[in-house]
Formats: sequence, C-alpha cells, structure tokens
Amino acid sequence: MAEAILHGVLSGKLAAPKDISVGEPVAERREYLSKQFGVTVDADNLKSAQQADLVVLAVKPQDLGPVMGQLKGHLDAQQAALSIVAGASMDTLSNGLGHKSVVRVMPNTPAQIGAGMTLWTCSEGVDASKREMTKSVLGTIGQEIYVSDEKYLDMATALSASGPAYVFLFIEALIDAGVYVGMPRDMARTLAVQTVFGSAKLVMETGMHPAELKDMVVSPAGTTAEALRVLEDRGFSAAIVSAVDAAYRKSVQLGQG
Repeated sequence: MAEAILHGVLSGKLAAPKDISVGEPVAERREYLSKQFGVTVDADNLKSAQQADLVVLAVKPQDLGPVMGQLKGHLDAQQAALSIVAGASMDTLSNGLGHKSVVRVMPNTPAQIGAGMTLWTCSEGVDASKREMTKSVLGTIGQEIYVSDEKYLDMATALSASGPAYVFLFIEALIDAGVYVGMPRDMARTLAVQTVFGSAKLVMETGMHPAELKDMVVSPAGTTAEALRVLEDRGFSAAIVSAVDAAYRKSVQLGQG
C-alpha cells in the first residue's frame, strides 16, 4: 500500500522524487525503492521524517508502537502524520506520537492500480493546507471520501478495505462453477473476471440501483431466476451482511486493544 501511494504521488506529479524520503529498515527494500522511484531512502525513520510536510506511517500493526516511539516528540506543529495502519485509532496515533496533527486513512488494495476506495478523517490540528494535501495524495490512488466521525473508519475496514477479498472469493467461485459445468478454466476465468468488471462499471456509469440492473437480467422462469432462487435459498445476501458485520466488530475490537 505504501508503494501504491508512492507511485500515485509521483505519477500525479504531486512531488518530485527528490522531495520524498522513505524510512525502510530492510536494505534490499531500500535499494529497490531508490532504483525504482529515485527517492531518498534511509534506515532511520526519524531522519526520513525530518522536514516532511506529510509523514506517512505505512507499517504493520505490530511495528506501529516502535515506529511511533522513534518519532514521538520530534514532529513539529507544521507537520501532519498520516496513518494507513489498520486498527490504529486517532487517540492511539496522537498519544503514541505526542502530536496533535494526525490523519487516519483506510484504503484498499485496488489502490495498487489507481482504482482504490479510501475513507479518511483527521484531527482538528490538521490545517486546511494539509487536509487539501491529503485529499490530493489519496486522489492519486482512486476515490476518496472524508468523514468527520472516526466511527466510519471501522465500517470502511469491514466493507471497502476487506471488500476486495469478498469479491475475489466470488470471482474464484464463478470460475470454479464454470469449470464444474464443463468449461475450460482459462475461458471460465476470462468470462468471470470480465463479467464482474463490466457489472461494476455498469453500476457506476448508469447510477442505477443494483436491484434495478439485476431485474433487467432476470427473465420470468428463466435461467437467472433459477440461479437467484438457489442463492437466496442458500442465504447468499444474509451471509454477506453477516460477514461484513463480523469484520466490523473485529475492527472495533482491534482498535480497543
């Protein structure tokens, strides 16, 4: 995800490589990032964060504590700290960094191809220029929505951040179904992937409710009606709702430590 943001910022020409410094403890990754993007890299996170307008925390949850410990007390009032760490609340970030200007971001993996969905919020200490900078940065990796209430971040974790996994599982099931009825796997994959892509694009471009579009496909007593009957009998919609609810509750639990 950090690399997706880096690529987006550079592709969107929001900053030049010389203006970006990355803290990376792994030597092989430092060499890769330097060669691939031309950015400055250093093993010292504190050194990389100095002079930065926006300090992005893109680490594994278990590494957040030590990283915040390195930066605590060293960020000045003109800097904003942006976190994409799942489960790290605004209070955790602010207290851990000893800093009032924090941004919490919940992106998803399609950001890797500039088609991400990101929900974000920030503290009152983040001034207008840093908010606009954050909006611009997130806009380079897909769509973004700002919310004033942090509670929506846990909901986004369950819906849009975890959502690609649900969609990938559905695509996988469609492919397996095609193979089951006798279709070559490569053909089934092409049909399944394009069908999901085209369907999502149709919803976005027409603005129609998914239920309306679904009804356009269903003919009375036809094949689609029969398939939908089986899905409803097996609790398809209820299972999706329960899955998102379970992910949401888990996100809240993780945020509470």
